[in-house]
Amino acid sequence: MVPDDPGSAGRTAAFPKDPRLPLEIGAIPDAAGGVRFRVWAPRARKVEVLLEKSPRSSARLLPEMRGYFSRVVPGVAAGDRYWFRLDGRRHPDPASRSQPEGLLGASEVIDLGHHAWQDRSWRAKPLTDSVLYELHVGTFSPDGDLRGAIPHLASLAETGVTAVELLPVQEERGATGWGYGTVFSFAVRRSYGGAAAFQQFVDAAHGAGLAVVLDVVYTHWAREAAFLEQFGPYFHPRATTPWGPTPNFEGPGSDEVRRHFFESARMWVRDFHIDGFRLDASHEARDRSGPPFWADFSRVVRAEEARAGRPVYLIAESELNDVRILRPVTEGGWGLDAQWADDFHNALHAALTGEREGYYVDFGPLAMLARAFESPLLFQGQYSVYRDRRQGAPSIGIGPDRFVVFDQNHDQVGNRGDGARLTTLLPGDLPKVALALLLWSPAIPMLFMGEEYGETRPFYFFTDAPPVAGSATRRGRVRELRALGFRHPPPNPRLRSTFERAHLDWSLTDTPRGRSYRRLVRSLLLLRRELPALRRGGQVEARAWEKERLLAVRRWTPQGAAMLLANVGDRRRSFPILDWPGRWKELLGPQRSAGATGASAAMEWVPAAEISPEIPKHSFRVLAQTDV
Repeated sequence: MVPDDPGSAGRTAAFPKDPRLPLEIGAIPDAAGGVRFRVWAPRARKVEVLLEKSPRSSARLLPEMRGYFSRVVPGVAAGDRYWFRLDGRRHPDPASRSQPEGLLGASEVIDLGHHAWQDRSWRAKPLTDSVLYELHVGTFSPDGDLRGAIPHLASLAETGVTAVELLPVQEERGATGWGYGTVFSFAVRRSYGGAAAFQQFVDAAHGAGLAVVLDVVYTHWAREAAFLEQFGPYFHPRATTPWGPTPNFEGPGSDEVRRHFFESARMWVRDFHIDGFRLDASHEARDRSGPPFWADFSRVVRAEEARAGRPVYLIAESELNDVRILRPVTEGGWGLDAQWADDFHNALHAALTGEREGYYVDFGPLAMLARAFESPLLFQGQYSVYRDRRQGAPSIGIGPDRFVVFDQNHDQVGNRGDGARLTTLLPGDLPKVALALLLWSPAIPMLFMGEEYGETRPFYFFTDAPPVAGSATRRGRVRELRALGFRHPPPNPRLRSTFERAHLDWSLTDTPRGRSYRRLVRSLLLLRRELPALRRGGQVEARAWEKERLLAVRRWTPQGAAMLLANVGDRRRSFPILDWPGRWKELLGPQRSAGATGASAAMEWVPAAEISPEIPKHSFRVLAQTDV
């Protein structure tokens, strides 16, 4: 046994009372040797660390302020496994960095300072200049882990992607799920390769010129996190979510619950060098206190950003359609950089597919899609049929480049039930038109994995959670899918085949069709980089012709203008607007793509009247102008 000497080893001379100030929790290798263990356990009278080394030993932790217990224990090193024993009952560490034996097994000490980073000069592009790429690690590569994803990073960068956004990599129930059943906010799931593999992945991404955005779940826990309540009031006493308990952000003890997530965020930036967070379901935070949790979170990350000397993106997923998320903390906002805009997706999807059930009931006309280019949030206080109430608030003063838009993502594809991508939902080349519309938006575009080469395999909801939780999840999904108009039940999410069918088919990249998609995406992203009209701060106007199924989106700055003309109908059509003054050139169209040497190389400027106004069905054209 390690002696219970009540010396000063575990005491903190200047304990930070403000949860926004750093306080490392969990098992941290100490510079002087051994490991410092620190845990918040205000409900326990006696807290010990139980070591699984042979022979087993334990050490009593010493009380600190605000319900913390801490101690440096000599003779402990990376790789050792441990439990926290509270009044005789053992539990894993709430801030565990590794769970090699599963959710309720022993925690493992790991040294996050061991990796030899090669990215010392790395700085991510500004978010407003970024092109995101969402991927699920488990289905992205044949290996289904972080190391297996590394060989594909260079081709993504060559295509024009600037940042990969990973579905959650934190430890959750099972090995194959989407990642949103988080239990341990500090631990990289073992099925992905653990912490060392994630550090290698981030380093490799930076070497390829790609930022890494991590999807984090800070507004709910999985039900398997129930053991946290043995430590302290981690859960909100009244509120809950459809996915599990709500964190206690406003009641007694909430400062330290907040600190748990603040320290998690600091760790991802400091020890894993990530470049941003996608904040899952940010609207589910139950918090009537001041300052709001997300405003505090923003302050914490900004301080870590300054320490790291590089930008860290903060992107919210929110159903609120409320731009207070984006306003500065000093103006009563949350201080985040951007938010997802589902309205853009819904308008595009409903207009192109014709689907009108579920939340698509509020969308459909091409005119709504045209408006989404000018303001990605379409509902800003208007009545929503789907919600049977008003939705959103005005976004005055917030430009479109503060929103992330997409034509599909894990939610929109995986929650269909059939898992169908646009490549199988839309006829002919209409999926390419959808891509063009997405990448022409002045907002921040995000591709869904495989979209750059026209992937056709479905992406389902899948999980290998324990049967009780899994069956409950499935019943809830069936009800939700029926509300969206899907009458046939989805494939069983717990079957291994459901997970395996969602893996990307990388062989498609070497087919004529796959190469055609890649050329298209490269060309569109090249234009996005090179055309002055498509730079941030420019203006945009869009117009739709419903009967003819035509859409025109014009973007311009003082240096020039560019226009995308899309025919989303099933007949050849002529645009009635090519009598606009000035001299133009066609950069992209059914017979032309931007060259590798530049967007406008070797093309003649001609009067608009000399450019054919006709566009085949399911196709688009891009024109550029020098005189605005």
